[in-house]
Amino acid sequence: MSLLYPAFLLVSLAGVTALDLRHRLFLGRSPLRALVVLGVGLVFFLLWDIAGIGLGIFFRADGPFATGILLAPDLPLEEPLFLLFLCELTMVLSCGAQRMLERKREEKP
Repeated sequence: MSLLYPAFLLVSLAGVTALDLRHRLFLGRSPLRALVVLGVGLVFFLLWDIAGIGLGIFFRADGPFATGILLAPDLPLEEPLFLLFLCELTMVLSCGAQRMLERKREEKP
């Protein structure tokens, strides 16, 4: 059992969240709305994973970085952490790109 992968996910999530809060991109702009969006995204992707597992499309492979802790059959502990990181990163990139485009439009004479 290795806690290295979940630890890296948490550190990465903390870094993206710090960037988010520092520049008020997503959680920093509207925390309640952002938490709802993150929650909906997380639930959607977990249901997607559960459906894929049930259909035999997704399965858990043992690896050196896996914790071995399962939340459900073939659903490892690190999967919700990864999905939360993925949702937060996507929203930060999207909000950051939107802000950059808005600033670019404002600069045009």
